[in-house]
Amino acid sequence: MTTRITTPFGFASTAAEVLDGVDLTGRRAVVTGGASGIGIETARALAGAGAEVTLAVRRRDAGERTAEDIIATTGNKQVLVADLDLADQASVRRFTAAWEGPLHMLVNNAAVMAAPETRTPEGWELQFATNHLGHFTLVTGLHGALAAAGGARVVSVSSSAHLRSPVVFDDIHFRERAYEPWSAYGQSKTANVLFAVEATRRWAGDGIAVNALMPGSIRTNLQRHVSDEEIERLRAAAGGGASQWKTPEQGAATSVLVAASPLLDGVSGRYFEDCEEAGPNRPGTRYGVAAYALDPEAAERLWQVSVDTLG
Repeated sequence: MTTRITTPFGFASTAAEVLDGVDLTGRRAVVTGGASGIGIETARALAGAGAEVTLAVRRRDAGERTAEDIIATTGNKQVLVADLDLADQASVRRFTAAWEGPLHMLVNNAAVMAAPETRTPEGWELQFATNHLGHFTLVTGLHGALAAAGGARVVSVSSSAHLRSPVVFDDIHFRERAYEPWSAYGQSKTANVLFAVEATRRWAGDGIAVNALMPGSIRTNLQRHVSDEEIERLRAAAGGGASQWKTPEQGAATSVLVAASPLLDGVSGRYFEDCEEAGPNRPGTRYGVAAYALDPEAAERLWQVSVDTLG
Protein backbone atom coordinates (compact mmCIF):
# COMPACT_ATOMS: atom_id res chain seq x y z
CA MET A 1 0.00 0.00 0.00
CA THR A 2 1.56 3.28 -1.11
CA THR A 3 1.22 6.37 1.04
CA ARG A 4 -0.82 9.20 -0.45
CA ILE A 5 1.42 12.21 -1.06
CA THR A 6 0.57 15.53 0.54
CA THR A 7 2.46 18.85 0.40
CA PRO A 8 2.37 22.14 2.32
CA PHE A 9 0.47 23.61 -0.65
CA GLY A 10 -3.22 23.51 -1.45
CA PHE A 11 -6.22 24.86 -3.38
CA ALA A 12 -5.22 28.53 -3.15
CA SER A 13 -1.44 28.15 -3.67
CA THR A 14 0.07 29.82 -6.73
CA ALA A 15 2.68 28.44 -9.11
CA ALA A 16 5.22 31.01 -7.87
CA GLU A 17 4.65 29.95 -4.25
CA VAL A 18 5.18 26.28 -5.13
CA LEU A 19 8.52 27.05 -6.77
CA ASP A 20 9.69 29.63 -4.22
CA GLY A 21 13.31 28.77 -3.43
CA VAL A 22 13.55 26.13 -6.19
CA ASP A 23 16.48 26.70 -8.59
CA LEU A 24 15.90 25.35 -12.13
CA THR A 25 19.01 26.92 -13.67
CA GLY A 26 20.37 24.66 -16.39
CA ARG A 27 17.10 22.74 -16.75
CA ARG A 28 15.03 22.79 -19.95
CA ALA A 29 11.25 22.68 -20.14
CA VAL A 30 8.60 22.45 -22.86
CA VAL A 31 5.04 23.63 -22.19
CA THR A 32 2.44 22.75 -24.82
CA GLY A 33 -0.29 25.36 -25.12
CA GLY A 34 2.13 27.73 -23.43
CA ALA A 35 0.55 30.87 -24.88
CA SER A 36 -2.87 30.69 -23.23
CA GLY A 37 -4.59 30.05 -19.91
CA ILE A 38 -2.66 28.17 -17.27
CA GLY A 39 0.03 27.34 -19.83
CA ILE A 40 1.24 30.94 -19.61
CA GLU A 41 1.50 30.87 -15.83
CA THR A 42 3.10 27.42 -15.85
CA ALA A 43 5.77 28.70 -18.24
CA ARG A 44 6.20 31.92 -16.26
CA ALA A 45 6.79 30.08 -12.98
CA LEU A 46 9.32 27.69 -14.55
CA ALA A 47 11.15 30.59 -16.22
CA GLY A 48 11.01 32.55 -12.95
CA ALA A 49 12.85 29.68 -11.26
CA GLY A 50 15.58 29.86 -13.91
CA ALA A 51 14.62 27.18 -16.44
CA GLU A 52 14.93 27.52 -20.20
CA VAL A 53 11.30 27.28 -21.37
CA THR A 54 10.04 26.51 -24.87
CA LEU A 55 6.44 27.50 -25.54
CA ALA A 56 5.09 24.90 -27.99
CA VAL A 57 2.16 26.68 -29.62
CA ARG A 58 -0.27 26.57 -32.53
CA ARG A 59 -0.22 30.32 -33.08
CA ARG A 60 3.28 31.71 -33.27
CA ASP A 61 2.15 35.35 -32.91
CA ALA A 62 0.51 34.54 -29.55
CA GLY A 63 3.62 32.58 -28.56
CA GLU A 64 5.94 35.49 -29.36
CA ARG A 65 3.78 37.92 -27.38
CA THR A 66 3.68 35.55 -24.40
CA ALA A 67 7.45 34.99 -24.53
CA GLU A 68 8.08 38.75 -24.47
CA ASP A 69 5.74 39.12 -21.50
CA ILE A 70 7.42 36.29 -19.53
CA ILE A 71 10.90 37.65 -20.30
CA ALA A 72 9.79 41.08 -19.09
CA THR A 73 8.27 39.79 -15.84
CA THR A 74 10.96 37.24 -14.92
CA GLY A 75 14.14 38.71 -16.43
CA ASN A 76 14.87 35.25 -17.89
CA LYS A 77 15.72 35.66 -21.57
CA GLN A 78 15.67 31.90 -22.20
CA VAL A 79 12.01 31.78 -23.23
CA LEU A 80 11.67 30.30 -26.70
CA VAL A 81 8.79 29.68 -29.10
CA ALA A 82 8.24 26.65 -31.34
CA ASP A 83 5.40 25.64 -33.65
CA LEU A 84 3.28 22.68 -32.55
CA ASP A 85 -0.21 21.64 -33.67
CA LEU A 86 -1.11 18.53 -31.69
CA ALA A 87 -3.98 17.65 -34.03
CA ASP A 88 -1.48 17.41 -36.91
CA GLN A 89 0.82 14.41 -36.53
CA ALA A 90 3.27 15.81 -39.09
CA SER A 91 3.61 18.98 -37.01
CA VAL A 92 4.31 16.92 -33.87
CA ARG A 93 6.95 14.86 -35.67
CA ARG A 94 8.62 18.02 -36.97
CA PHE A 95 8.84 19.32 -33.40
CA THR A 96 10.38 16.13 -32.00
CA ALA A 97 12.81 15.81 -34.95
CA ALA A 98 14.03 19.38 -34.42
CA TRP A 99 14.62 19.00 -30.65
CA GLU A 100 18.28 18.79 -29.67
CA GLY A 101 19.83 17.94 -26.31
CA PRO A 102 18.25 16.82 -23.04
CA LEU A 103 14.75 17.72 -21.88
CA HIS A 104 14.12 17.85 -18.13
CA MET A 105 10.42 18.83 -17.96
CA LEU A 106 7.62 18.29 -20.48
CA VAL A 107 4.25 19.76 -19.50
CA ASN A 108 1.47 18.40 -21.71
CA ASN A 109 -0.86 21.30 -21.05
CA ALA A 110 -2.60 22.03 -24.38
CA ALA A 111 -6.13 20.72 -24.89
CA VAL A 112 -9.41 21.06 -26.77
CA MET A 113 -12.52 20.94 -24.57
CA ALA A 114 -16.13 20.04 -25.41
CA ALA A 115 -15.67 20.84 -29.09
CA PRO A 116 -18.45 20.28 -31.62
CA GLU A 117 -17.95 17.03 -33.55
CA THR A 118 -14.80 17.47 -35.61
CA ARG A 119 -12.51 14.95 -37.26
CA THR A 120 -8.87 15.08 -38.29
CA PRO A 121 -7.94 14.13 -41.86
CA GLU A 122 -7.33 10.58 -40.53
CA GLY A 123 -10.93 10.42 -39.32
CA TRP A 124 -10.02 10.63 -35.63
CA GLU A 125 -12.25 12.48 -33.17
CA LEU A 126 -10.55 15.84 -32.58
CA GLN A 127 -10.41 15.88 -28.76
CA PHE A 128 -8.88 12.40 -28.52
CA ALA A 129 -6.55 13.18 -31.43
CA THR A 130 -5.31 16.40 -29.80
CA ASN A 131 -5.43 15.71 -26.09
CA HIS A 132 -4.11 12.14 -26.22
CA LEU A 133 -2.70 11.05 -29.59
CA GLY A 134 -0.84 14.31 -30.25
CA HIS A 135 0.76 14.24 -26.82
CA PHE A 136 1.47 10.50 -27.17
CA THR A 137 3.50 11.12 -30.32
CA LEU A 138 5.20 14.11 -28.70
CA VAL A 139 6.31 12.29 -25.54
CA THR A 140 7.37 9.06 -27.24
CA GLY A 141 9.24 11.12 -29.86
CA LEU A 142 11.09 12.98 -27.09
CA HIS A 143 11.80 9.84 -25.05
CA GLY A 144 15.51 9.94 -25.89
CA ALA A 145 15.82 13.58 -24.81
CA LEU A 146 13.96 12.86 -21.56
CA ALA A 147 16.08 9.79 -20.81
CA ALA A 148 19.25 11.81 -21.50
CA ALA A 149 18.24 14.42 -18.90
CA GLY A 150 18.38 12.04 -15.93
CA GLY A 151 15.43 12.45 -13.58
CA ALA A 152 13.15 13.99 -16.25
CA ARG A 153 9.49 14.63 -15.53
CA VAL A 154 6.46 14.49 -17.80
CA VAL A 155 3.25 16.22 -16.72
CA SER A 156 -0.12 15.07 -18.10
CA VAL A 157 -2.65 17.83 -17.48
CA SER A 158 -5.91 15.91 -17.10
CA SER A 159 -9.21 17.08 -15.59
CA SER A 160 -11.98 16.09 -13.20
CA ALA A 161 -13.90 15.62 -16.48
CA HIS A 162 -12.15 12.24 -16.71
CA LEU A 163 -14.91 11.16 -14.28
CA ARG A 164 -17.37 11.51 -17.18
CA SER A 165 -16.04 8.61 -19.22
CA PRO A 166 -13.51 5.80 -19.32
CA VAL A 167 -11.76 5.18 -22.63
CA VAL A 168 -14.45 3.41 -24.68
CA PHE A 169 -12.14 1.06 -26.57
CA ASP A 170 -14.95 -0.37 -28.71
CA ASP A 171 -15.68 3.06 -30.22
CA ILE A 172 -13.05 5.63 -29.28
CA HIS A 173 -13.78 7.87 -32.27
CA PHE A 174 -17.60 7.91 -32.06
CA ARG A 175 -18.07 6.04 -35.33
CA GLU A 176 -20.94 3.93 -33.96
CA ARG A 177 -22.29 5.88 -30.97
CA ALA A 178 -23.81 9.37 -31.06
CA TYR A 179 -21.20 12.09 -30.50
CA GLU A 180 -21.39 13.83 -27.13
CA PRO A 181 -18.81 16.59 -26.55
CA TRP A 182 -18.34 16.06 -22.80
CA SER A 183 -18.03 12.28 -23.09
CA ALA A 184 -15.41 12.79 -25.79
CA TYR A 185 -13.52 15.27 -23.63
CA GLY A 186 -13.81 13.04 -20.54
CA GLN A 187 -12.48 10.03 -22.44
CA SER A 188 -9.47 12.03 -23.66
CA LYS A 189 -8.72 13.20 -20.11
CA THR A 190 -8.93 9.62 -18.80
CA ALA A 191 -6.41 8.76 -21.52
CA ASN A 192 -4.06 11.41 -20.09
CA VAL A 193 -4.05 9.60 -16.72
CA LEU A 194 -3.71 6.13 -18.24
CA PHE A 195 -0.72 7.39 -20.25
CA ALA A 196 1.04 8.35 -17.01
CA VAL A 197 0.35 4.91 -15.54
CA GLU A 198 1.76 2.96 -18.50
CA ALA A 199 4.67 5.33 -19.21
CA THR A 200 5.69 4.88 -15.57
CA ARG A 201 5.75 1.11 -16.03
CA ARG A 202 7.72 1.29 -19.27
CA TRP A 203 10.16 4.07 -18.46
CA ALA A 204 10.95 3.76 -14.75
CA GLY A 205 14.36 2.39 -15.69
CA ASP A 206 15.06 5.51 -17.76
CA GLY A 207 14.62 7.78 -14.73
CA ILE A 208 11.54 9.41 -16.30
CA ALA A 209 8.66 10.24 -13.91
CA VAL A 210 5.20 10.69 -15.46
CA ASN A 211 2.26 12.01 -13.42
CA ALA A 212 -1.21 13.36 -14.19
CA LEU A 213 -3.18 16.14 -12.54
CA MET A 214 -6.37 18.14 -12.33
CA PRO A 215 -5.55 21.89 -12.31
CA GLY A 216 -8.92 23.10 -10.99
CA SER A 217 -11.65 25.25 -12.54
CA ILE A 218 -10.13 28.26 -14.29
CA ARG A 219 -11.82 30.60 -16.78
CA THR A 220 -9.61 30.43 -19.88
CA ASN A 221 -9.84 30.17 -23.65
CA LEU A 222 -10.18 26.40 -23.17
CA GLN A 223 -13.91 27.00 -22.61
CA ARG A 224 -14.44 28.74 -25.96
CA HIS A 225 -16.87 25.99 -27.08
CA VAL A 226 -18.90 26.17 -23.85
CA SER A 227 -21.59 28.79 -23.14
CA ASP A 228 -21.62 30.74 -19.86
CA GLU A 229 -24.97 29.10 -19.02
CA GLU A 230 -23.49 25.63 -19.50
CA ILE A 231 -20.49 26.49 -17.32
CA GLU A 232 -22.72 27.75 -14.51
CA ARG A 233 -24.90 24.64 -14.74
CA LEU A 234 -21.82 22.39 -14.50
CA ARG A 235 -20.44 24.35 -11.54
CA ALA A 236 -23.74 24.13 -9.68
CA ALA A 237 -23.81 20.38 -10.27
CA ALA A 238 -20.23 20.03 -9.00
CA GLY A 239 -21.02 21.63 -5.65
CA GLY A 240 -18.57 22.35 -2.83
CA GLY A 241 -15.01 23.43 -3.53
CA ALA A 242 -15.12 21.89 -7.01
CA SER A 243 -17.37 24.77 -8.05
CA GLN A 244 -14.91 27.47 -6.95
CA TRP A 245 -12.85 29.26 -9.57
CA LYS A 246 -9.08 29.44 -9.37
CA THR A 247 -6.95 32.17 -10.90
CA PRO A 248 -4.62 31.04 -13.71
CA GLU A 249 -1.71 31.42 -11.24
CA GLN A 250 -3.47 29.03 -8.84
CA GLY A 251 -4.44 26.72 -11.69
CA ALA A 252 -0.78 26.37 -12.71
CA ALA A 253 0.35 25.47 -9.18
CA THR A 254 -0.26 21.73 -9.40
CA SER A 255 1.36 21.61 -12.87
CA VAL A 256 4.61 23.16 -11.64
CA LEU A 257 4.55 21.06 -8.46
CA VAL A 258 4.49 17.93 -10.60
CA ALA A 259 6.98 19.35 -13.11
CA ALA A 260 9.65 20.69 -10.80
CA SER A 261 9.14 20.46 -7.05
CA PRO A 262 11.78 18.48 -5.14
CA LEU A 263 8.90 17.27 -2.94
CA LEU A 264 7.96 14.85 -5.75
CA ASP A 265 11.40 13.38 -6.50
CA GLY A 266 11.00 9.73 -7.47
CA VAL A 267 7.18 9.91 -7.62
CA SER A 268 5.51 8.58 -10.78
CA GLY A 269 2.24 7.17 -12.09
CA ARG A 270 -0.01 9.19 -9.79
CA TYR A 271 -2.84 11.74 -10.12
CA PHE A 272 -2.76 15.06 -8.27
CA GLU A 273 -5.24 17.84 -7.52
CA ASP A 274 -4.93 20.96 -5.34
CA CYS A 275 -1.18 20.28 -4.95
CA GLU A 276 -1.51 16.82 -3.43
CA GLU A 277 -2.16 13.30 -4.59
CA ALA A 278 -5.87 12.71 -5.07
CA GLY A 279 -7.72 9.95 -3.30
CA PRO A 280 -10.30 7.70 -4.97
CA ASN A 281 -13.32 9.50 -6.40
CA ARG A 282 -16.32 9.54 -4.08
CA PRO A 283 -19.50 8.97 -6.11
CA GLY A 284 -21.51 12.14 -6.57
CA THR A 285 -18.47 14.43 -6.26
CA ARG A 286 -16.01 15.93 -8.76
CA TYR A 287 -13.02 15.18 -6.53
CA GLY A 288 -10.55 12.35 -6.73
CA VAL A 289 -9.57 9.89 -9.42
CA ALA A 290 -11.66 7.17 -11.04
CA ALA A 291 -10.41 3.61 -10.58
CA TYR A 292 -10.62 3.07 -14.36
CA ALA A 293 -8.15 5.92 -14.94
CA LEU A 294 -5.47 4.13 -12.90
CA ASP A 295 -6.22 0.61 -14.21
CA PRO A 296 -2.93 -0.92 -15.40
CA GLU A 297 -4.64 -3.22 -17.92
CA ALA A 298 -6.53 -0.33 -19.52
CA ALA A 299 -3.29 1.69 -19.52
CA GLU A 300 -1.39 -1.04 -21.35
CA ARG A 301 -4.25 -1.52 -23.81
CA LEU A 302 -4.44 2.23 -24.54
CA TRP A 303 -0.71 2.33 -25.26
CA GLN A 304 -1.00 -0.52 -27.77
CA VAL A 305 -4.12 1.01 -29.37
CA SER A 306 -2.25 4.31 -29.70
CA VAL A 307 0.74 2.65 -31.35
CA ASP A 308 -1.55 0.75 -33.74
CA THR A 309 -3.61 3.86 -34.54
CA LEU A 310 -0.52 5.93 -35.28
CA GLY A 311 0.99 3.17 -37.40
